Amino acid sequence: MNSDESLQAAIHEEVALEAYNEAWPAMFVAERDRLLGLLPLSFIDIEHIGSTAVPGLIAKPVIDLLAGVESMGMARSLSGALLEAGYTTSAEFNATLTDRQWFMRWADGHRTHHLHIVVHGSPAWDQRLRFRDALLSHPVIVTRYAALKAALALRHSADREAYTKAKTTFVQSVTGPD
Repeated sequence: MNSDESLQAAIHEEVALEAYNEAWPAMFVAERDRLLGLLPLSFIDIEHIGSTAVPGLIAKPVIDLLAGVESMGMARSLSGALLEAGYTTSAEFNATLTDRQWFMRWADGHRTHHLHIVVHGSPAWDQRLRFRDALLSHPVIVTRYAALKAALALRHSADREAYTKAKTTFVQSVTGPD
């Protein structure tokens, strides 16, 4: 598979959940440290979010990083450097986003990392951390979320956007709206 075919495979990868992997936290740390080294002084903080940040929770094996910056202008200005550092993105998709910028890293036809760049301390920053922290603190929420994720992965296995959108009501029930 050449590079273009691998990227297309990653973009259109099915929603497939896996059991929690003890290696995920170390994978987060390695990528966080790589980003901080490549783009010093660009990020106020980088946090591990998403299901791979919650021990015991089933997840797509994609490490989600939440990177806080000073402004959305700063977030947009990092695009070129991130593309050179092995990330890809959809300029059209990012143009539709008002509160974040999104990037994906991939290898061998699979997504490996999602990078969400938001203004540090903004509602987008706070909501994502509230959800992660609620999952880390409340096993009952984890159990309910795992059941929802499993059902949605079956229903939307070929549509990642529908899978993600279908989780929104649950996330908002835990954190409140953005």
